[in-house]
Amino acid sequence: MMEKDAKIYVAGHRGMVGSAIVRQLEKEGYHNIITRTHKELNLCRQEDVEKFFESHHQQQIETVAGKHGYTVDYYLDGVLPKERAGEYEIVYGMPDRTALKDMTQLKWFCASFAGVDRYVDEALYPHEGVLLSNSAGAYGVTIAEHIMMVTLMLLRQMMPTMKAVGERVWLPPLPVRSLCGANITVLGTGDIGTSFAQRAKAMGAKSICGVRRTIKPADPAFDRIVTLSDLDSVLPETDILVMALPSTGETVGVLSRERIALLPPQAIVVNVGRGTAVDQEALAEALNAGRIAGAALDVFVPEPLPRDHFLWETKNLLITPHVAGNMSLGYTRDKDVDMFCEDLENFAAGRPLAHLVNRKLGY
Repeated sequence: MMEKDAKIYVAGHRGMVGSAIVRQLEKEGYHNIITRTHKELNLCRQEDVEKFFESHHQQQIETVAGKHGYTVDYYLDGVLPKERAGEYEIVYGMPDRTALKDMTQLKWFCASFAGVDRYVDEALYPHEGVLLSNSAGAYGVTIAEHIMMVTLMLLRQMMPTMKAVGERVWLPPLPVRSLCGANITVLGTGDIGTSFAQRAKAMGAKSICGVRRTIKPADPAFDRIVTLSDLDSVLPETDILVMALPSTGETVGVLSRERIALLPPQAIVVNVGRGTAVDQEALAEALNAGRIAGAALDVFVPEPLPRDHFLWETKNLLITPHVAGNMSLGYTRDKDVDMFCEDLENFAAGRPLAHLVNRKLGY
């Protein structure tokens, strides 16, 4: 069930069907219905659609900010001019870390992304007490879909298939595997891990084990929850290992050479969290030797990955350039802005931020 304040765009709202949909939504209590005529917004022009929703988000932010006496400036290139940096109490987006020191009036920095490990250090800021929040919770859908995509590509042998197609070679069918009946281990049971687990469960996964810092109730998509201290006992029975961890002292090197050796030959590793969590050399050795079946990495050390890096030549490795958390997805942008506006209300009212980062934990 959608939240009653969810934004709903109805195309063709003047027609018989569209107008009926709008009336029914309003009857059911939905009050954030967006409509435009074809003249106002041509849905066949992608650039126009993107500009429309960008302006809609700006209007949303300005409405909340205006209620509390704030004015809003936009720097869509992501660069805040140094001569103006000292004017702002609140910054939302993805500024260069080195620019934070110049923001002498800064009280709250809201990152428009989830992984803020590079922003937790108090020394980056002009003074103590600057609040740091993130957008964890906005990226579960887009990253979960990325995990599903690369996992299925590996299970269905799409890498050799597409290579052959690119060379205009008609391959005979290759042996494939399925998510259905698979034993899956998910490192990190937050929004991303949970969103993936829900989708994997719907596709018939046999067992989904979530691994987290502490034992707490989790989404029903997980069949069981264990702590990191139990990881070694789980890995030997894992067909698919999904890693969606932030970068913290506990997670650096969590998939070590020793733990990679515990994985069975059919295992697939997918990492969308942080590159620091994986021993990349050990993973490459295991893949090249055929000791595990495959891997998909979206995060690396370093980034960007140098052209001469050994990972480019690693067998059965699917590389994507840190694109899993793609903000071009409309749902992600909507959620991201909604979360900022929620905390803008909280900040203005002197309430605790709902998405405040624990600097000690790093998330």
